[in-house]
Amino acid sequence: MGLLLLLTFLQPPIRSEAFVVTGTLASADATQAACADAKFVYAISNTRVVKYDRETQKELARSDGEAFHLNSGLIWNGKIYCAHSYYPKKPDESDIRVCDPETMKLTIFHAFKNPPGSLTWVLPREDGWWCCFAHYGADNGKTVLVHFDMEWKEIARRTFPEKLIADWDKSSLSGGIRDGETLLATGHDKKVIYRLKLPAQGAEMEWVTTHDSPFPGQGIANDPATGGLIGIDRGQKKVVFASLGKK
Repeated sequence: MGLLLLLTFLQPPIRSEAFVVTGTLASADATQAACADAKFVYAISNTRVVKYDRETQKELARSDGEAFHLNSGLIWNGKIYCAHSYYPKKPDESDIRVCDPETMKLTIFHAFKNPPGSLTWVLPREDGWWCCFAHYGADNGKTVLVHFDMEWKEIARRTFPEKLIADWDKSSLSGGIRDGETLLATGHDKKVIYRLKLPAQGAEMEWVTTHDSPFPGQGIANDPATGGLIGIDRGQKKVVFASLGKK
């Protein structure tokens, strides 16, 4: 009976409907993340954001401003907000950088003081921000999702289930977005998307299900033009568009 309970605990939730590819865009900068608005697509590398025309796929502009390790990006209120860290440098330093799509100027929006890890993704909310701070290797269980208010005062911290952490191997969560009452999160190199939700009680996030995905991890974003997702395949240097169960 004890072994049966252990195996049940270690088994991840059953996979749900898969995300499938609906389009691609070639980009040498599709190494960390991608995001998009109705007219433009933005590929994100460690050091820059590159703007493309969605229809012609022609490169239009590159960001102007220093960056060391951009991790993910999302478009909010007409601007591109990117999680940024100095990983693997220690001690941990992280900030949010904002890119203006009109000027492509990349600047620091908010710098964290003594962050609890390396910032990999951020989500604006009505009452503040959700920020994921990652750890790797033997310490990846220290990865934490922190809720800040609008004044950047910490409100709460959420941890992740042991069985989910085990599925990351030695990496962590690289991307995350809101999807209704749940979150969709990606790891570092597996073609899966984890669906999570806030717990009714306690501090540990609930792992709802897992979707097969064409994105081998890294940052993802909502695609307003298709209603699906946008991410990358860093091995093939492509921005990838995907929708749930639709070819």
